[in-house]
Order: sequence, then C-alpha cells, then structure tokens
Amino acid sequence: MAAVVPYWRLSGFYFCYFALLGTWVPYWALYLKSLNFSSEEIGILSALVMATKIVAPNLWGWLADTYGYRSRIIRYGAFSAVVAFCGVYLRSDFWWLAAVVVTYSFFWNAVLAQFDVLTLSHLAGRYGRYSRIRVWGSIGFIAAVLGVGWWLDHHPIVHLLYLITALLTGIWLASLLVAEKDGAVTNRQNRQSLASILRHPAVIAFFAVSFFLQLSHGPYYTFFSIYLEAQSYSKSAIGVYWSLGVIAEVVLFIGMHRVLATYSLRAIVLWSLALSCLRWLLIAYFVEYPWVLFIAQCLHAASFGSYHAAGIEIIRQCFVGHHGQGMALYSGLSFGLGGAVGAVLSGWAWDYSGVLCFVAAAVAAAAALLIAWRYLHLPSGSEVHTA
Repeated sequence: MAAVVPYWRLSGFYFCYFALLGTWVPYWALYLKSLNFSSEEIGILSALVMATKIVAPNLWGWLADTYGYRSRIIRYGAFSAVVAFCGVYLRSDFWWLAAVVVTYSFFWNAVLAQFDVLTLSHLAGRYGRYSRIRVWGSIGFIAAVLGVGWWLDHHPIVHLLYLITALLTGIWLASLLVAEKDGAVTNRQNRQSLASILRHPAVIAFFAVSFFLQLSHGPYYTFFSIYLEAQSYSKSAIGVYWSLGVIAEVVLFIGMHRVLATYSLRAIVLWSLALSCLRWLLIAYFVEYPWVLFIAQCLHAASFGSYHAAGIEIIRQCFVGHHGQGMALYSGLSFGLGGAVGAVLSGWAWDYSGVLCFVAAAVAAAAALLIAWRYLHLPSGSEVHTA
C-alpha cells in the first residue's frame, strides 16, 4: 500500500512561501520607488534577492545531501529569514536595505529547493503529483497579489513591510509541520557522481536554457508594476494582472501530470520557450490594450508553469542521489544568476525604453529556445511516473 502523503502540510508551506512572493514581486519595486530610489538602484535591490540564490541554495543543498538534516535546514533558514528582514524597520537608506535584503534572502532562498526535495521524498512513485501540491503555492500567490494590491490602494505603502514580516513568520511556522519521509536517503554507494552528471550535454543545455529564460523575466519581475502604473493602471488592477498569470498557472498545474504523461519533456520545454517569446512581445507593444495584456498574462502558464514542472522532472531523472544539489543548481543558475542579470540589465536600460527592455526579454527567450532545440536531448529510457 502506498504511504499517505501529508498533502495539506506540504501544500500549506507552498501557500505561505508563494504568498510572500506574490507580496514581494509586484510591490517591492513600488515601495522602493516611494523612497525615491532611481531605476538603477531599484534594479540592483531587486537583483540582490535573486543573486543570493546563486550561493545559498547550493550551500544548503550540499549540506543536506551530504549530512542529511534537510528538515532542520529548512526550519533554521525560515526562522533566520524572519529575524534578518526585521532590519527594514531600523533604516531605509540604500546600503542598509541592500545589506538587509542580502542577509534575509540568503536564508529565505535556502528553503524552497530543499523543500521541493522533501516533497518528492513523500511522492515516491507518484512524482507527477508534485504539481497538485505545488499548485497551492500559485493559489497563495494569487491571494496575496490581489489582497495586497487592494490593501495598498487604501493604506500607506509602508504596510508592505508588515505584510512581508507576517508571511515570513507563516513560512517558518509551516516548516515546523512536516519532515522528510523516513528512508528517503539515497544509497550513496550506487549513485552516480555529481561531476559526471554535470558533464552531460543535456544537463549543461538545461541549465543554459534555464538561465536565459529567467534572464528574460528580468524586466517583468522588476518593472512590470511600474510599467503598468505608467499606463494609468491602479494598484488593484496591477494586482489583478499579476494574479491572472498565476491563475493560468494554477489551471495548468491541476492537469500537469497528464501533460507530463502525454508529451516528452523536450517538447514541453520547446513549447514553453516559444510561448515565452510571444508573451514578452505582446507586453512590449500592446500593454495599453487590456485584452492583449490578458492573453500575455495567461502565457505565464508556459513561461513559468510548464517549464518549471518539466524542469523539476528533469532534475529528478538526471540527478539521482543528488536531488538537493540538482534543485539548488537549477534555482541558483536560473532564478538566481539569470534573474539577477535580468534585473540589473533592465535597471540600467529601463529609463531609456521599457518597450525595448521587453523586446530584449523576447530575444533572451529566443536564445533559450535555440539552445534547447539544438542541444536538449535527454537520455531515453526514463519515464515520468504519474500513478
């Protein structure tokens, strides 16, 4: 008999984690703008959160794969993030905020990759069900982005800090409710070396594709709210458009196990990248048309949702015995390095032209598509388990 999966405890963590993301990503730049920071400074402060993903997940992933204690690492990281973020209440100058952001995000970014591994440890033989648990993260994002947008339309922007602190505390409390499944540790004598996995051409291609795809999200995650505000969209409307993308992601995640069972990972990746290119071009040239923006935001199901679900499965199949480090590398090289480079470059270029920033995003997604088409040929013989 299959072991019972602690569905609601796992889902509760994802809900809180991505509710924080839904509070941070759309509105942090608006808070920084209220402090009169320049576009370049906003880009740097946004990039710092992503930059810590380059180091933090890899450090914690190595510790977890080598010594165990994955649950303890998650809990310590979540609690330390709460303490570090409280520094925002002391000062608000650029260098102080930079130090606070780096410290808090170093711990916060250590958490998700390891929790993904913990979740997979409870899904042995049923890995296609990951998306049904992860979907609650998307629901948390939607609830936060709509609720916070409405709240900030009626309250000062400084309330954003209070909401972030409350959600960080929620993440820590949720981490106390679930532990890694007993017997989930891989037999280290039979596993392939990490170096040999990283030398595989398909693995190299996967990380390169992930980097360019997240680089293409730089203008979106850093300046999309400012872009819409400049077109006279209200904060509530901005929240609606942010949430719309994630609603599309939720719909996809509900049926993603069937998509994984029907199509190859390579096909899912290629379609995700092609639709990402289309999304950035629509935002670049037609942002003033609500119905076109509606379509563009629905394509978030491809530019993030389907690609991420396929990426998790690629990591599971390719990094046997090294799932913690595989997830950490994926997070670090894509959401970390790619996201940071995208945020910094968009910060430098935003005052020149927001339209061209999103055109450049489409070019970056096209580069990812070209690399995937040419080099992403995954080893045959691995099947996605959806039972």
